[in-house]
Amino acid sequence: MFHDFVNLLYPRLCHICEAELLKNEKLICTSCLHDLPITSYHHDNENPVKKVFYGRVKIEKATALLHFRKKAGVQRLIHDLKYRGHREIGSFLGKWLGTELSNSGWGDNIGVVIPVPLHKTRLRQRGYNQVEDFGKEIAAAINAEYVDNVLLKIDATQTQTFKDRLSRWGKLEETLAVENSAKIEGKHILLVDDLVTTGATLEACIHKLYEIPDVKISIATMAITD
Repeated sequence: MFHDFVNLLYPRLCHICEAELLKNEKLICTSCLHDLPITSYHHDNENPVKKVFYGRVKIEKATALLHFRKKAGVQRLIHDLKYRGHREIGSFLGKWLGTELSNSGWGDNIGVVIPVPLHKTRLRQRGYNQVEDFGKEIAAAINAEYVDNVLLKIDATQTQTFKDRLSRWGKLEETLAVENSAKIEGKHILLVDDLVTTGATLEACIHKLYEIPDVKISIATMAITD
């Protein structure tokens, strides 16, 4: 009764259409959930996420949960996660993708999940890394370790959202550092991020991680831009 009373005062709304959620719905209403553009890329290793990195950097596997389209539901979800403090969206998407990766065997042999890092200034401003909960849920689902103190952002950069590939690349790799590398030597790493567009940020992270001996690297993101 207490929860019913709270919901009456502060109704839970769908993060996409803003309709009031039913008792059995979480974050997204059934209609919007059904309409989300799922990629199912974990069933095809030669998919568009992996092709982004062809000829640029070696990766074992790559996947994204959703297609990202401007002014559509996935953009609203990621916006709410990054800029409106709704960390629960990261957990929701991580559990969803983690279950898919576990059930399909895609996550087998991955030992460590690492998030694309935020610089401490941006982390302080936002209060959290938007891919932290996403990565933790995937790690739990595939029985991997979540590690966030190996790949570090040591220099702040401007947002990458509206830059082309060449201007994104710049000296991105120089803004990164590796510490505590012994934790992941010889392991298969899953690098996680919210969105892959040109892949410049992920590419810089991968190059940095390859400074660690005998690692393999795969990628999983919440979405990929069409």
